[in-house]
Amino acid sequence: MTIAEARTKCKSLVARIPRDILTIAVLILASSVSFGFGYLAGIDTGQGSTLRLEETPFVASTTTEQVAASKNGTKYYFSWCSGIERITSANKIWFTSAEAARAAGYTLGAHCTNR
Repeated sequence: MTIAEARTKCKSLVARIPRDILTIAVLILASSVSFGFGYLAGIDTGQGSTLRLEETPFVASTTTEQVAASKNGTKYYFSWCSGIERITSANKIWFTSAEAARAAGYTLGAHCTNR
């Protein structure tokens, strides 16, 4: 079979297929090939690797919370107190708990209450 004969045979086969079905078949074939190439490209870049979940340990919060105080002041404040906003970041020191702030000689701010 020569190239000319193969060409003629292909044209006769295509001529027997309705135009709408041929168009749909070409679209399905093109989208399948495109998806396949995208999938292969994803595997090459590592996107096709399995999903890895890492658990982080849950630490239950206690009633104590970090508190802040001024280096130059005598009061400490919880994070929800308005007094903490008046302390500049350069002068702000943090304590792990209210007990640690009291041990360092600080007292609770007047308008700051425990929750």
